[in-house]
Amino acid sequence: MFNIKTMNSISPAGIEVLVKKGCNVGENMEEPEGLLLRSADLHEKVLPESLLAIARAGAGYNNIPVEECAEKGIVVFNSPGANAEAVKEQEICTLVLSSRDILGSIEFVKSIAHRGDEIPKLVEKGKSDFAGPELLGKTLGVVGLGATGALVANAAVALGMEVYGYDPFMSVEAAWQLSRDVERAETADEIFSRSDYISINVPYTEKTRHMFNSAAIARMKDGVRIINESRAEVVDDIAMTEALKSGKVAKYVTDFPNETILKAPNVIAMPHLGACTPESEDRCAIMAANQLYDYLKNGNIKNSVNLPDVSLSRMGVCRLCVIHRNVPGMINRILELISRLNINVEHMINKPRGGYACTIVDLGEKIGNDTARSIAEMDNVLRVRVI
Repeated sequence: MFNIKTMNSISPAGIEVLVKKGCNVGENMEEPEGLLLRSADLHEKVLPESLLAIARAGAGYNNIPVEECAEKGIVVFNSPGANAEAVKEQEICTLVLSSRDILGSIEFVKSIAHRGDEIPKLVEKGKSDFAGPELLGKTLGVVGLGATGALVANAAVALGMEVYGYDPFMSVEAAWQLSRDVERAETADEIFSRSDYISINVPYTEKTRHMFNSAAIARMKDGVRIINESRAEVVDDIAMTEALKSGKVAKYVTDFPNETILKAPNVIAMPHLGACTPESEDRCAIMAANQLYDYLKNGNIKNSVNLPDVSLSRMGVCRLCVIHRNVPGMINRILELISRLNINVEHMINKPRGGYACTIVDLGEKIGNDTARSIAEMDNVLRVRVI
C-alpha cells in the first residue's frame, strides 16, 4: 500500500504494525511516502519528492529539518511519552549517583581486589570518602513537566522529597498526571533558589538554548546537583564547567557528553542511555508507526512537531487534505472550487499552527487529478492529497 523507508535499527514491533497494514517496509525502499527513523541526521540529505511524512521513534527531533519539511508539506511526527518510563527510571538512579559517589566506590573496591585478607579493613577505612546525603527531605526542582518530568516529580514525592515543578506550557493532560503534592513554581528562578537537586526535562528549542547559563547557576544554592535528560544545548557547558570547578554545582549528570563537559570535574556522563530499554524502543516504534500510517491512510495528524494536529472521522466518498499557509481566505477558496463542481461537503475541519494550517474536507463524490492540481496551484498551498 505505502512504501516506508527505515533509517537506523527500528524495533520489529513497529515494523510489524506497518507490515500488518499492508505497507512495504525496508532500508532500501525507493520513492518512499514515509520515513521511520530514530537518530539518523536528515539535515544534509535531499528529501525525495514522494515523501509525505517522517516519523521519529523517540521524543527528540533535532536531527530532522522540521521547518524545511513544513515548507514542503511534509509532516514530522515524534513519539512523546513513549520513552518516559525508561527515562524516569534513569533519572531516579542518577539522583542517587549524584548524591553518593557510588561509581567511585565501585572503582575503589576493584582497586583493592588484590589485597586479600586486608580487603575488609581497607573497605571500612575507605568508605567515608564516598559518602553523600540522602534524598529524603531534600528539595527537587523539576523544569519541564511533560510526560517524563511528571513521572520524575511523582517518583520523587514517593521518595520523600519536597518537589517543585516549573512548566509555563504544561498541558491539561500533564496536569492531571501530576501528584497534588508537587508544588507549582511560578518562575524558573523559584526552582533555582529553592532546589538541592534540579531535573531538566525541557525540549531543546531556540528559547531553551543555554537556559542553564552562568546567570541561572548564580541564582542556585551552593552545592546544587543537576541532572540533564533534556539535550546538551540546554546547558551552557562553559558556565557549567566553571560552576563545577568552584563547587557551586556539586555534581552534574548528563546523558549528552561532549568534549567540553567531559573535561570538567564532578561530571557523570552517560551515552544517551535514557530511552535505551527494549520496552521503550518497542513503544516508541509502535507509536511512530501508528501515527505515520494514520496520516498516510486518513490524513489525520497527531503529535506533529511542525504542523497542526488535526483529526476527522471518515465520511463521504473521498477525502481532500490540504496543507497550506495560515492566511485569510484559504478555506473559502478551496470550498468555492468544490462548490463550482457541484460536489457536496460531508464533513470538514481546519486547524492552524503558527504560520501553517491543515484542512481536511470529506466529499460526497470523487474528485479528479485536475481538481487537485487546481488547488495545488493556489497561492500559499504547500501540499494536496486526495485519499
